[in-house]
Amino acid sequence: MGGTLESLDLIDGSAIAERITMRAAVDAIRRALLGGFDPDADPPRSVVDVRRGQLLLMPSELGGWVGQKLATVAPANPSRGLDRIRAVYVLIDAETLAPVAVLDGTELTNLRTPAVSAAAADVVAAPDAASLVVFGTGPQGVRHVAAMRAIRPVERIRFVGRDAEKARRAAASVAGPGLDVAVGSAADVADADLVVCATTAREPLFDGALVPDRATVVAVGSHEPAARELPGDLVGRAHVIVESERVALAEAGDVILAIAEGRLSRESLVPFSRLFGGPPVPSDRPRVVKTCGMGWQDLAVAPLALAGERRG
Repeated sequence: MGGTLESLDLIDGSAIAERITMRAAVDAIRRALLGGFDPDADPPRSVVDVRRGQLLLMPSELGGWVGQKLATVAPANPSRGLDRIRAVYVLIDAETLAPVAVLDGTELTNLRTPAVSAAAADVVAAPDAASLVVFGTGPQGVRHVAAMRAIRPVERIRFVGRDAEKARRAAASVAGPGLDVAVGSAADVADADLVVCATTAREPLFDGALVPDRATVVAVGSHEPAARELPGDLVGRAHVIVESERVALAEAGDVILAIAEGRLSRESLVPFSRLFGGPPVPSDRPRVVKTCGMGWQDLAVAPLALAGERRG
């Protein structure tokens, strides 16, 4: 199975988009977690600083597969009209360790990140959640709309961004029959059932006191200990869900800074392993889902891009 360059499946972004629906990606993440996989057992990723950004090396093993993603983070790229994060992904047979496919890792990342958010939000968000506020107008912000609509009856969508024209384009890209889509402001969180933060912000994006107890807030924009999208008072009063306690305490500035401020205790964190295998998270206060991205998430979704007989 695989092994030589000639035998590898080369799967570009359009093929991934054609073969994997958002719903299928969400279900793949859920299956991995309900099947007993513990994200804390995933190999740590390496973050290597280079002159113009970072290299992220993300290995994992899950089921019958091994995978390796090489991602690049170039903060100046959006000003050039390029993606801030780009990646290539190698899917490997776990038995022979023979490479089977090379995938467009950028499209894979843009798919699996909102799928992870939706899988977690599906457990804790209000069943009738219909109002969504999205901070961030790039690919992740836009793709999170499809992810949240895959799990909840979202009808009202507000985009909030620093660039009004980009916000208008983001809103136009998700507009459709029966949807109330517009450019909004940070104050819109007061009426939100779901809030998504997918930005490069290093300081809080909104007033935490405005967030109602019924809301679920997802933050995916940062993997740096000193950067946060969420205000500490919100994190302190919320039920805080993380993909992995190890990763959250090393990379999630929203969590690390709130702990340092005395607003949050590490003992109160709800890792995915407990979210998907333990008692329900109460709905008496906001639910915050903070993720930084892990290798197993790509590997749970990547095999779906293969031809049916090779998915394993």
